[in-house]
Amino acid sequence: MATLNPNAEADPSLGSTAGASRLRVAVPSVATRVAAELRLQIAEGALPPATQLKEEALSDELGVSRNTVREAFAELVSERLLVRQPNRGVFVASLGATDIHDVYTVRRAIEVSAVRGGGSPESIALVRAAVEEGKSAAAAGDSERLGSANQHFHGALVAMAGSERLNTIMSQVLAEMRLFFHKAAVDGGFYQDYLADNDQICKALEAGDTELAAERLTDYLARSEERQAAVHAPENPASK
Repeated sequence: MATLNPNAEADPSLGSTAGASRLRVAVPSVATRVAAELRLQIAEGALPPATQLKEEALSDELGVSRNTVREAFAELVSERLLVRQPNRGVFVASLGATDIHDVYTVRRAIEVSAVRGGGSPESIALVRAAVEEGKSAAAAGDSERLGSANQHFHGALVAMAGSERLNTIMSQVLAEMRLFFHKAAVDGGFYQDYLADNDQICKALEAGDTELAAERLTDYLARSEERQAAVHAPENPASK
């Protein structure tokens, strides 16, 4: 996990004449940056569901105060990525059936819209890079890297829109996705099943057929949601 510098400050190089207003650039707080790092670790599968997070250990690892870590925990608890258990501590959340439809509703709203809008050649190249990353991981039999490549693919689709706000929303969605994908991914072929879909969506984007790409993604998300709902259904023994 990367070390954060709690003393980092905004660059004050923009001078001003006496009495003139200074341009102030908003800089994320250290707690917000710690929360972003933990969110990324969840999205990348480094912090699976039910992992306990300890304030003291993270404070030492990241070089920040325990109060800063506590603030970051509060932010992620509000996003339902972490949970506080009385007398036990803070744990990575374990999402279930009730969360699935909500997350997929958000995914359809932002992923399909981004795909339908298309993107620059550079942004589409990042989508292709994620597809190739997945193929490489599959060839090496690396299921963890394959899972991360799938996350990178969906993040790259949203990034085509060129909106930092959408990217911020998607960072939370990617973390939630990894939490409930964890149970399905016990089957080593889980992520590999979607490689062909990712490739076909990318090919449609490369051909400039954004409507076909959007149709393929819509179908993909419907099948993926059905699969997740089946895995997490209360009556499913694998979900217990």
